[in-house]
Amino acid sequence: MSAVAEVAEPATPPARPAPAVEPSAGQSARGRWISLTVLCTGMLMIVLDGTVVNVALPAIQRDLGFTQGDLAWVVNAYLISFAGLLLLAGRLGDLVSRRTVFLTGISVFTVASLLCGLSWTSTMLVAARFLQGVGGAMTSAVILGMIFTMFPEPREQARAIGVFAFVASAGGAIGLLAGGALTQLTSWHLVFLVNLPIGVATLVAAVRFVPRDPGSGFGAGLDTLGAALVTGSLMTGVYTIVKPAAEHGWTDGATLTGTAITVFLLGAFVWRQATAAAPLLPLRIFRSRNVVGANLIQCLIVAGMFGLFFLGVLYLQQVQGYDALHTGIAFLPLTALMAVVSVRYAEPLTTRFGPRPMLLASMTAITIGLALWTRVPVEASYLRDILPAALVLGLGAAAGAPAVMMYAMSGSSAEDAGVASGLINTSMQVGGAVGLAVLSSAATARTRALSHGGVPDASALTAGYHRGFTIAAGLVIAGIAIALLLLRDPSASASAE
Repeated sequence: MSAVAEVAEPATPPARPAPAVEPSAGQSARGRWISLTVLCTGMLMIVLDGTVVNVALPAIQRDLGFTQGDLAWVVNAYLISFAGLLLLAGRLGDLVSRRTVFLTGISVFTVASLLCGLSWTSTMLVAARFLQGVGGAMTSAVILGMIFTMFPEPREQARAIGVFAFVASAGGAIGLLAGGALTQLTSWHLVFLVNLPIGVATLVAAVRFVPRDPGSGFGAGLDTLGAALVTGSLMTGVYTIVKPAAEHGWTDGATLTGTAITVFLLGAFVWRQATAAAPLLPLRIFRSRNVVGANLIQCLIVAGMFGLFFLGVLYLQQVQGYDALHTGIAFLPLTALMAVVSVRYAEPLTTRFGPRPMLLASMTAITIGLALWTRVPVEASYLRDILPAALVLGLGAAAGAPAVMMYAMSGSSAEDAGVASGLINTSMQVGGAVGLAVLSSAATARTRALSHGGVPDASALTAGYHRGFTIAAGLVIAGIAIALLLLRDPSASASAE
């Protein structure tokens, strides 16, 4: 992807443009906030599931007889279908109805959760997790587009995005606590079965409160070839990252083959979008430097943060000796701070200072937080060494998430809101997969080298995690550079581009 040529800034601040999408007809302000609550509940269920399952993996392995290598497929099967279908689900929301896609996704996810909870073989669990990813993609791909449709007024929109951003980013930390409690106090089966009442309640509430939104229709037809190409490319790419690259390195033959197939399919998809009468992903979206920049920044931030959560959990458990429940409690202050900042302060600060300064300040805070994690010792004090790093990270993540999403959706029309929402979610998932593979492999290589040199296990593990945290900070610094080079004020961009 390449950014479009820079457009000169206007000499005087332009008048705020009319919203690109129309508010939901006939829905009151109270009704819109009820709808937002329903949508965020669905998103929270999806986000929680990821980290809750991670905490339960050891118990799942013991009960179902997974080998160490096959255990990764409990996570990978979900991630591959989830990331691979986000763009397609977002575009289907534009064409059919975002509400219909959301309701279908919640239904599929809930049924798949039941199958996961009832699984008695490893094969059944992996297949059910793949189906869960399908439902998760359909649910989450359209939510941001629905929020932009329901809240076109800038101040309300920023506040609504702040609530959504908290759910999307802090839900993972909440999942660590919930997963630890459920796994230790009950059974790993309940990790999945707890989604049933939440899913059913969300489905009923969505039917009642989420407004209908007629899609634009298929017109010239659905770009089925484009859908096949991009889904195949994303699934192959994520598989390559989480399997051969993570296990055998980036120069392994299987990794190089998977990368080549991914690039070929992606190139064919771009060609198809440039020539199709009704493209799945209209390339006009990428005329906006803000959209391009926001998706690149989202990918880099999530890569750093996702790797941090993964390595941070391992550090607390393998070096500090925390169990699953205490690991979740350790991240609870981060979650609480994110909640306060996202819901109470992100909107007025973004409105006052603008999304670009807030995003730059956010990424600076995240970088500082990751730098603090590079200094955690083998014999750590939670209050002195861990809590400050977690709090700085939480502050940064909460302050900047609404700005990223505003940039990602800036200038999108009603016809493209769903695919723009799916695109930013795809960037999030790809960033998480890349971050996990790169940071974990770098940390493992460093630990292995030191262990072979006779360094004690705890010290070798800590040094490996330090390397991962350092790379994570470098990824966020790259995001800062992209923000400085590409991003412009969304209102100015909308009037100039």
